[in-house]
Amino acid sequence: MRVLEATELYRFYHAGDDEVVALRGVAIALDAGEFTALRGPSGSGKSTLVACLAGLDEPDGGVVSVLGERMTRRPEPERARLRARHFGMLMQSGNLFEHLTVRANIRLQMEISGHGRPGEIDDLVGSLGLDGLADVLPAHLSGGEAARAGLAVALAAKPQILLCDEPTAEVDAATEQLVIDRLVEVCRSGTAVLVVTHSLALAARADRTIDIRDGGIVHG
Repeated sequence: MRVLEATELYRFYHAGDDEVVALRGVAIALDAGEFTALRGPSGSGKSTLVACLAGLDEPDGGVVSVLGERMTRRPEPERARLRARHFGMLMQSGNLFEHLTVRANIRLQMEISGHGRPGEIDDLVGSLGLDGLADVLPAHLSGGEAARAGLAVALAAKPQILLCDEPTAEVDAATEQLVIDRLVEVCRSGTAVLVVTHSLALAARADRTIDIRDGGIVHG
C-alpha cells in the first residue's frame, strides 16, 4: 500500500542575487513495509527532501500526499495533524526537549500521538542499546546516544512512515548493526522507512536505494 507520494518537487534558496536549486523535480513514493535508503553527497538535497516530505518545509513546486491527503500548501495546523498521526521523524538535531529526560521525551510523544504505553518505554530504550539512560537528560548523552534516544521518540508513536536523517552517524559498528536491525524490524511490521545515510552497511540492508545529486534523483 502506498503511504506517501511526492511528485515534481522543487525547492529554491536565495542568498542575495544568488539562487540555489536544492530540489529539481524530485518524485518519490514510499510503500508500507518498505525500507528505502536515500544516498548522496553533502549538499545534494537529502535533508531538504526529507523536510519537504514531512511538511516541515514547503516546496516551491510539486505535491506531497500522505495516505491520499495533500500535505503541501496546507495550513501548518493541518500539516502538524498529519505528522502527528502518521510520521515518526529523526532529524540531525532538535529531536529531544533538553529539559526532559529521555523517558519523559518518549512519554510526551506517546501522549501526542495517542499510541504506545508508558510500560513499553524501558523495552523501547533497551532495544536501541540505551539501557540505564532512560532517566538521563539529553545534555548528558553522547551524540550517538542522543540520536538513538531521538529514534526511540520517533518509534514511540508507532508511525506508518518513519523518516530518519543519518541515524548511525556517530556510533560504532556493533551499535550500528543494532540500530539497523531495529529499523528492519520496524519496517517488517508494516512501517514505511526512509533513511538518509552514508553508511554502506545500512544501505546494504535496504529493500532499495535512491541516489540524489545536485537536487535530482539519479538512481532509484
